Amino acid sequence: MSRETPTNASLLSMLEGEGVLRTGAVRKAILSSPRELFVWDGYRDEAYVDSPLPLGRTGQTISAPHMAVMMMEELDLRAGMKVLEIGSGSGWNAACIASIVGARGRVVSVELVEELVEFATRNIARAGLEKTVEIHQGDGSKGWPPLEAGEIYDRVVLTAAASRLPEFRVRQLRREGVLLVPLGGSSGQILMRVVKGRAGELSSRAVCPCVFVPLVRSEGT
Repeated sequence: MSRETPTNASLLSMLEGEGVLRTGAVRKAILSSPRELFVWDGYRDEAYVDSPLPLGRTGQTISAPHMAVMMMEELDLRAGMKVLEIGSGSGWNAACIASIVGARGRVVSVELVEELVEFATRNIARAGLEKTVEIHQGDGSKGWPPLEAGEIYDRVVLTAAASRLPEFRVRQLRREGVLLVPLGGSSGQILMRVVKGRAGELSSRAVCPCVFVPLVRSEGT
């Protein structure tokens, strides 16, 4: 007897049952951002399998749904927020975030790999989110705008692993803002939630073990 192909609704029911999906805002975000629009050609039938999927030959992946949901829950997103995402991938994560921050918010996503910049930009346009999400090609380790020290974003999220807390992403985080980053080496990391206090002090807690592809940097950084 063949197994039924998972759907967006069945995936969300599973994640709710596991306690990963906790809020209506995140559930609505996933439902309004169909993952099949963002997977690489040939992977549409696997769009709602709870695992990361390769993005062509770029060496990058679209995150597993449970990890995307977990990160959105930890970000505590609200309407009108400005969010910096490092690692656009296929654009799916940015689309989900955009559905929560809404038309008054903004998602700024930075991707170094040119092929993925083009792919994510097409996907965002196809989803009708080009007025909320902007995709830039660049080295996300420098923040966006690069090396800008001002406090710009309510939330910062890295969808690739970093070996240390990223300096410019921390600087660009507003007071009482949240930064999520997978910290560690290529074999595995810990997802860390970092909060910048009112006086600029940082506090952090470990969320869970995770495995992300390493953050791609430009040469010489």
